[in-house]
Amino acid sequence: MTISNESNYLPSEIVEDIIEWEIMHGVAFKQHDSTARHVPFSIAPMKMKRNHFEHLLKVTPLVSKLINNISEDHAFLQSSLSKVAEAEPFFKILLSLHKEAHGEDGLSSFSARKPLLIMRTDFMDDREQGAKVIEFNGIAAGMAPFGSRGTQLHRYICEQHNSAYQKWLETDEATVAENEGLEQVAIGIAVSAIEIKKDFGESGSPTFLMVVQESEDNVYDQHLLELELQKLGFRTVRRTFEQLSSQLSTGQSKRLILENVGPIDVVYLRTGYQCSDYYSPKLDKLVCCQTLSRVRLFIERHHVAMNATISQQLATSKAMQMLVTNMSIDEYMNWGLTYEEALLVKSVLADMNPIRKEIIKWFNSEANKEDWVLKNQGEGGGNCVFGADISQKLELIKPQEYDAWALMQRIYAIEREKPVLTIRDGKQAIVNHLISEIGLFTVYYNGEPVTEYGGYAGYLIRSKPANENEGGIHSGQGLLDSLMLI
Repeated sequence: MTISNESNYLPSEIVEDIIEWEIMHGVAFKQHDSTARHVPFSIAPMKMKRNHFEHLLKVTPLVSKLINNISEDHAFLQSSLSKVAEAEPFFKILLSLHKEAHGEDGLSSFSARKPLLIMRTDFMDDREQGAKVIEFNGIAAGMAPFGSRGTQLHRYICEQHNSAYQKWLETDEATVAENEGLEQVAIGIAVSAIEIKKDFGESGSPTFLMVVQESEDNVYDQHLLELELQKLGFRTVRRTFEQLSSQLSTGQSKRLILENVGPIDVVYLRTGYQCSDYYSPKLDKLVCCQTLSRVRLFIERHHVAMNATISQQLATSKAMQMLVTNMSIDEYMNWGLTYEEALLVKSVLADMNPIRKEIIKWFNSEANKEDWVLKNQGEGGGNCVFGADISQKLELIKPQEYDAWALMQRIYAIEREKPVLTIRDGKQAIVNHLISEIGLFTVYYNGEPVTEYGGYAGYLIRSKPANENEGGIHSGQGLLDSLMLI
């Protein structure tokens, strides 16, 4: 709940100073008129039990290890996701591209790319069960830069406006959870780029290609990563799928070549997670989506470090999350986990059920509807149905579409004990019952962790009012936040 109590508001000059710090440090969204809008934020961090956070630090790289190994098991991806492809058109496109890249049986690879898994695993700390996975993010898994900046923002407020910071702090008996997300993701990318250049017997500056949406407004988070890579000696370039459709070519030994740039070492997708990302009004409607989606396939046939590969996108889908959740410990061990590691992964997975006639009957007659969320295969906001609305939605889903949906146990996140002062679009509001989502980043290259912390690469905290379903910072009621440990 958002409440107004202006007597507790900060002086306008303090708010202006903090917003200017944000924009000066790239914590902003680009507007249509090329101005910048600051990212909404809380005035002080959330708190979390240190042992809960340390558990996540231990388990999240194991989740990534499992997902990475599943993503390279191409026969399993095709056999396990074929029904989902029949139920969801975009999934069908992805699986079709995957078959072209890795053979109809998943055993005959025509792909030369090296997998660079930059993954964000999102958790909420449940009141009774502890931290549970909300979703895996394996494509366009950005905002590590914003995560780092969120920690720096609260440090700035603490140092420059300490009385305001202390007033809204939950406890003074906590320590900041350091966050090197920006630096560690860049280091992981650098390791992969150096390996690619070694494979070609080359030296010199690596080249990093970021594939972006046209007229993107979330450019500053992207540019922060590019600036960090430039500090490490990279040349960075940005292109849309449409631009790449006429600018890519093949060099010797399957070297990926970009027109007027030269060889590419790393490709990083910040788009491509939905059908509309492959649509261009400038191209013929009958062929544009096919043309642009095949750009990914063309890239994958070259010796380049790539995130996200088609198989990584399939392996981090909601459909695979449900399959992984319902696997046995022994099945996890088929993909390189020890028994102890498999137990740790199991400990953070919330229950998920496929949509079947018997499940629908159970849900309508026996289930506590408020304890479940209905999810489809979409990424980003607007793809979940909650509570009593689920039954109505289930009636509208055709049986042939069942495999594109899943019921997931609802996570009841721990609410903050104190109200929180928030700033959105320059306006102050005091919010009761704020809850937070923590996303932990990991980076693996060719199956191995490539950060200074065993694959872990920092975190992103997004907070929202407990009564809001859409918690994204970019699209939703989410706020940029940071973390303190008790």
